Amino acid sequence: MRYVTTFSTEIFSLLNSIIYFHKAIQELQRAHDDSSFASFLYAIIGAVGTFVVAVALSTAESWKPLFHRYIRTGLTEYAAAISIIIFIGMPHIGELASLDKQTLQVSTSFRPTSPDRTVFFVQFWHLPVGWIFAAIVPGLIITVLFFFDHEVSSIICTIDRYGTKKPGGFAWDIILLGTTTALCGMLGIPPANGLLPQAPLHSESLMHSVKEEVGISIDNGEEKTEIKEVRRVHEQRWSHFLHAGGILIFTSPPFMHVLGLTPTSVLAGLFLFMGEQSLSVNPVLYRFFYVLTPPSELPSLPTAIRSYWSIHIYTLTQIVLTAGIFAITLTKAAPAFPIIIIALVPIRLLLMKKIWNRQTLRHVDAWACRDGTPEDDEDRLSKATGAVEDIQAGTVKIHKTQSPLPV
Repeated sequence: MRYVTTFSTEIFSLLNSIIYFHKAIQELQRAHDDSSFASFLYAIIGAVGTFVVAVALSTAESWKPLFHRYIRTGLTEYAAAISIIIFIGMPHIGELASLDKQTLQVSTSFRPTSPDRTVFFVQFWHLPVGWIFAAIVPGLIITVLFFFDHEVSSIICTIDRYGTKKPGGFAWDIILLGTTTALCGMLGIPPANGLLPQAPLHSESLMHSVKEEVGISIDNGEEKTEIKEVRRVHEQRWSHFLHAGGILIFTSPPFMHVLGLTPTSVLAGLFLFMGEQSLSVNPVLYRFFYVLTPPSELPSLPTAIRSYWSIHIYTLTQIVLTAGIFAITLTKAAPAFPIIIIALVPIRLLLMKKIWNRQTLRHVDAWACRDGTPEDDEDRLSKATGAVEDIQAGTVKIHKTQSPLPV
């Protein structure tokens, strides 16, 4: 990750948003194919309603002076959960209860859901040796995908806007992710991993206002201290633990029956909300808005960048690459898409600097896990190399002009 720039992470984040939107459309498509037209229409209402209510409640912090501060905070932090509960209960009211709605499929007994299996653990000792070694290939692909996904999630949920004081703590989560992935392999189920939008969604829900002393320079060169209200993330581990506990509870009887009451339209609405939350913090979206903005209304650029055209082409390149990768995920080659994501790293460092000028790349891109840009590092290396060459040249010149010592 030392060589990954925001060029790759922004594409990966945008890809996850598109995948969530696509999953929402797939859920509605299933409702259209497997239920009546009236039920399909309500599925659209349920999905859009879940999405709109969640988005509206997520802005409750800005409703001041309406409601008490703690109520606004609670509505913001649990916007998605409140919306889901509302639209789970709504189809059971009045005439809506008679609709042939689709709900989540859940197991009714403690046994493997596959009819071909009688035990939970995969009896790998009965498999041919060749298949065991063949599993290394998808295992490497999953490792690349989860590592990159986790690192991008950590980057996004520890950006400067959140003001996290212990960003390194997120690195320990990769150990837990590796453990759960190994357990999923032993159980013969798809490896479970929270996708990217959960990181900014969780960080946004933990934002709160604090008062900090900020130093401000005044005209005569002196500095004065002012107390300003800034937004910071409340760093803790309780919310993670409660989320995991809730998942454990609702995957065990009798709460699994309650989970089975959830309409698939609500799941579609949740997908829309998570995709929107991820997209709303992606710089690609805002640079795309610049493409649609008249030149006279665009903010000024550094003097080294002549126009916005190079930035627009950079943004459109990211969008086209994302669309291409998404198209690959819809084919049989889908398991290989993490390799393409990783291939974007050398493309950015070796190829793109031959297409875009250094100032443009410095303006739109940066290292993902450290300060600065690749161009800054190249400048420092060039200066250091030039200084060494000057020293060596000076030493040679001294040796050539030095007179022989007397005998």
